[in-house]
Amino acid sequence: MAIETLKENLCVNQIIGKAKENIEAEGDVIIPDIKPDILSTINTNGTVCIYKKEIQDGKIRIDGGVQVYIMYLADDESSNVRGLNTVIDFTKVIDMEKASPTMNLESNINLKDIECKILNGRKISIKANIEADVSLYSNENIEFIKGIENREDIQVLNTSSTIDSLLGTGVTKAYAKDTITIENTDNFAEILKVNFNLTNREVKTSYNKVLAKSDMQVNIVYLTEDNRVNEVNWQIPVMGFIDIQNISDDNVCNVNYEIKNILIKPNSTEEHSIYVEIELEISCNVYEKKELDIIQDLYSPTENLNSSQKNITVMQDKKTITDKCQVKERMFIPELQNSRICNTEVNPKITKQNIYNDKIMCDGELKIQFMFISATTNRVELKTQTVPFNVNIDCPGVSSNSNLNTNIEITSRNIELLPDGNVDATIELAVTSDLSKMMEVKVIDDIENVENNEENIYSIVVYFVKPGDTLWNIAKRFRSTITAIVSVNGIEDENKINVGQQLFIPKFV
Repeated sequence: MAIETLKENLCVNQIIGKAKENIEAEGDVIIPDIKPDILSTINTNGTVCIYKKEIQDGKIRIDGGVQVYIMYLADDESSNVRGLNTVIDFTKVIDMEKASPTMNLESNINLKDIECKILNGRKISIKANIEADVSLYSNENIEFIKGIENREDIQVLNTSSTIDSLLGTGVTKAYAKDTITIENTDNFAEILKVNFNLTNREVKTSYNKVLAKSDMQVNIVYLTEDNRVNEVNWQIPVMGFIDIQNISDDNVCNVNYEIKNILIKPNSTEEHSIYVEIELEISCNVYEKKELDIIQDLYSPTENLNSSQKNITVMQDKKTITDKCQVKERMFIPELQNSRICNTEVNPKITKQNIYNDKIMCDGELKIQFMFISATTNRVELKTQTVPFNVNIDCPGVSSNSNLNTNIEITSRNIELLPDGNVDATIELAVTSDLSKMMEVKVIDDIENVENNEENIYSIVVYFVKPGDTLWNIAKRFRSTITAIVSVNGIEDENKINVGQQLFIPKFV
């Protein structure tokens, strides 16, 4: 008799490879003729833009650039502050043996630091150190047998699992663009420093679309025509729609933002404004929970069946958890007493992460950089303070085997300089952890009837239970059934048999 089977397709998002690489972007900057020579650098900062990511056979290629802003002290009689802006391009090829163009790439690329070296009064050497954390995934549709039709004689061992199957992926472009107004009393001269910070991230699903919303916080430090240093803070909404078919509110959405290009263009002096345009790529992976009843093993007491198995890696317990914490600190900084703060920059970093008792325990630090006009030298100076913090995120089921990716962002901050030189800082942080577990399962993808026994002769075998035995293994070995063994031996709980126990095994030969 032909064996009729029920089959199911499953889209599995399998990790093919992971890598953490350092990228060095290097270049020289020539000071334009209209600007004075450089005496020393005051501050250097930058933003990474990713132009293109390409998966090739056996490797990954990343092309990008670093938008660099240099604030320097001019080598002239007045020792004024001046600014430079340049782009340092880079290309990085990461070897990954199993990579192929059909796969998906997730990346987290961050600027670690920028080294700036003065070669002479007109030339500066720049080296940007970038950290790239990449993961390569294969989205594979796997067909497996989930059931047998019209064959009561075939014995089946099932196991039930809840897994996270990839429902779909998508990508879209979004723009954060606006005209930023500066004070009417300021006649803009040049940009000294630019910072971007993406906050207030939200994800909503409806009508086969993912709506990704966030706010781009823009901070620009600029120089006026009368050599004053000032800053402007602006918030630009970002929104993107990604098409994902059959999505629902129960699905888990992982959304990632990546800056591709930046345009900052000061308008005419009369307008007292700066035009900002940031091109972003928003990518999304959507997962749905599936209850799978997987056949682990099967046999027939009356026929010889051959079944082929394969191992697949599935994802479980996919979830995203966000917690918030507030950092309050009073710092005494003598250099700031009677000085004017031009700009403060706060960079959060997680330094240590542990998992204990269903909690993700994060230790971190905030590096707070103050840019100020010194009351003693009347020049722009920098002072950096480090403030430690910790946050514990409740996460039932998390373990050392969990794949964990934790990100931190600043949602709000209030930094106030007091007359006595103390600084009160209140900083709100949002800590988001994406976690999952990978599990290998065996599935049966083919069954073949090798031989039919035309005559079934009933017999009994006496068997003594050995270590490691289960009723399933015993029944399969002697081509019996668990139901028959339980009935003949009067077993109350089929999951409990003892080593040395005598069993009568009904069998077919």
